[in-house]
Amino acid sequence: MSVRYLSCGDTAFSVEFGNEISPQINGQVMALHAAVGRAKAAGALGGLVETVPSMRSLMVCYDPLSTTRAELQPQIDALIARGLPADAAGRTVRIPCCYDGEEFAPDLAEVAERTGKTSEQVIAEHLTSPFKVYVLGFMPGLAYIAGLEPSLTLPRRPQPRVRVPRSSVAIAMDMTTIYPFESPGGWHLIGRTPLWMFDKRREQPVFLAPGDSLVFERIDRARFDAIASEVEAGKLDWSLFYSDWSELITP
Repeated sequence: MSVRYLSCGDTAFSVEFGNEISPQINGQVMALHAAVGRAKAAGALGGLVETVPSMRSLMVCYDPLSTTRAELQPQIDALIARGLPADAAGRTVRIPCCYDGEEFAPDLAEVAERTGKTSEQVIAEHLTSPFKVYVLGFMPGLAYIAGLEPSLTLPRRPQPRVRVPRSSVAIAMDMTTIYPFESPGGWHLIGRTPLWMFDKRREQPVFLAPGDSLVFERIDRARFDAIASEVEAGKLDWSLFYSDWSELITP
């Protein structure tokens, strides 16, 4: 496997797996991320602080008072030489999403018109897209989620919104995302989930992680409101969204 190492100051270096964004390359990044984590947990890689995955590379951060790139890089090479299965199983996360109404889906009709589909077809294809979280960025908890049905590919909006509501589900290019906070944004809003992608009350505030596979599940407004009330009250069992979220609310 051909990789490239680049220095990132005196406390980090990156391991690049290629120049394109693809499931295979991102899979190798995540496999190395996992392998480094296992090695560190076993007591190896002294001085390593953390690894940070991106679309096509892994940043290796270290304590310069304890180790150097010259010491760590051969150990990373050895992990790569053992093989990096790019199709390693990860978590599957279910995301309930309401696609109804102008409040939640203000751009749905426009997306349908521009892609030559009906709104229901857009929803159906978003629901069946094989989504995977590639990386987190821009703000805490915002995931760049690749795998959008190719026929839904659109550029960002020419005029970004000043305010996008928290938990809005949006698409742009070949990706979808979920806004963790109210913020400016230029993606096309086609739905909203009652879940919060970032909640400081949780033991792990950030809900999604690189490598997660996502399945969107359609809900109506009544179900949305019921789940949202659980979230607001801090009473939601978040672990259920890694299995069957429908157990949370009795229809």
